[in-house]
Amino acid sequence: MIKKLFILALLVVTQFQLFAQKKQPNIIVILADDLGFSDIGAFGSEIKTPNLDKLAKNGLILKQFYNAGRCCPSRASLLTGLYPHQAGVGDMVQDKGFPAYQGYLNEHCITIGQALKQAGYNTIVSGKWHVGLVPSAWAVNRGFDDSFTLQNNGSSYFNSEPLYNDGRKITFLKGDKEIIRTDTSTYLTQEITNFAISSLEKQRNQQQPFFLYVAYNAPHWPIQALPEDIAKYKGKYLEGWDKLRARRFKKLKEQGIIDENWDLSNRFEKVPDWEKLSTEEKDKWDTRMAIYAAMIDRMDAGIGEILQKVKSLGEENNTLVLFLSDNGGSADDVKNWNYVTQKNGTAGSVASIDSYESPWGNVSNTPFQLFKKNTHEGGIASPFIAYHPKHIKAGTVSNRVSHLIDIFPTCLEFAGFQYPDSFQGKKLTPLEGISLKKEFEGQQSHVHEALFWEHEGSKAVRKDQWKAVAENNQPWELYNLATDRTETKNLAKSEPKVLQTLIELHQQWSVKVGVEDWNKIK
Repeated sequence: MIKKLFILALLVVTQFQLFAQKKQPNIIVILADDLGFSDIGAFGSEIKTPNLDKLAKNGLILKQFYNAGRCCPSRASLLTGLYPHQAGVGDMVQDKGFPAYQGYLNEHCITIGQALKQAGYNTIVSGKWHVGLVPSAWAVNRGFDDSFTLQNNGSSYFNSEPLYNDGRKITFLKGDKEIIRTDTSTYLTQEITNFAISSLEKQRNQQQPFFLYVAYNAPHWPIQALPEDIAKYKGKYLEGWDKLRARRFKKLKEQGIIDENWDLSNRFEKVPDWEKLSTEEKDKWDTRMAIYAAMIDRMDAGIGEILQKVKSLGEENNTLVLFLSDNGGSADDVKNWNYVTQKNGTAGSVASIDSYESPWGNVSNTPFQLFKKNTHEGGIASPFIAYHPKHIKAGTVSNRVSHLIDIFPTCLEFAGFQYPDSFQGKKLTPLEGISLKKEFEGQQSHVHEALFWEHEGSKAVRKDQWKAVAENNQPWELYNLATDRTETKNLAKSEPKVLQTLIELHQQWSVKVGVEDWNKIK
């Protein structure tokens, strides 16, 4: 009798173990906004990001992960697993009169939220949405059960007043209801965190897994932060941008993120010599970077709060967490934009609208050159961290060339769900990405034959170690990224056949996804 009970108990335990192995994991995707390649501690930064650093230490880093170079295209690509043009968001949210540039998600794509809902997930989004202002593109109509979204490119961190003087408004939605934020509202980064946490609390004791997409708008301009966070960094940037770039470059090499033999790209041509600035100018620039650092510091704290909530739910070991950025650091100089409402009050407060501009953007993108909106590495290279206890080996560093289009198929494979051919009677464009699940689990994964970019005339293609890139109205350049990912040695003249092959590949892709001549449609 005892033997029979033992065998029965063993069978029950075995069945439970099999079920546990097959249980769908929760998935959290955290997206930062305008965060440069070297802006977190695990990727060379002096900014305090202990929570992200812990994820990196106990998880996996992808050294060669790419985004689409700007807010809207990157978000469209992440959410749909397609190149942005295929989803209808080849540029921003304005309709340019062509299918690839209609400015909102089209009917031939679905979001991760829509797919995972079919796979049995509860779905949540908190933060910047920015893939279409029309109702059909809203999160609430695109597969998300709980949603708090900023519909636009940016917002004050303290209210929802317009940033622009040309009639554009700022819209926040909870579900399909507009929310007005006032100067007494919670700091926006914290508000995004709070909504994520309250939505996670609803998942307590739920049988269904959850998918949470946290899209912080930090550290996108306007650079605004809490005074206590700014105080942590004020005065720490008086050494200037050249010394800081050199220090980050050295740390990236020590961390094994970049190759020992790569050169640091030159200081951006419009960046002045720090040593020639006056004391007053140095103080102004130090303040700008201190505010920017404070914004990242507060975002990291919010990530820590979210992770703590997951732990309190007892779900830490069954939750995959991904972190990345939508594009590189920005060179936007909004003080010089006549269509931005100019506010010149206390730096970092609700009474100020400012940006940290190209000098610090150049630091954020260390060791690469150029910025958000460009297709050189500074615009499209993203830090990437994946964390999944007991599934991803701690301290893994992967050199796999990956892209935003890989996130959707990765989520689907973890969920055990097949991408459909059609949705609500509309044929779907097949996914472009490749799942990273094998890579996360230490196995050899399939690689991309080539990757492509186009944004407002800036274009690039990467195949193996070769990358061809051309900014709008500029000639094609060619780089061997294996030996020179910082793009300091242009091989266009010495390797014309390689360049021509890549140009032809890009031309074929452009026809396929519907790229138009930017000079004619802008």
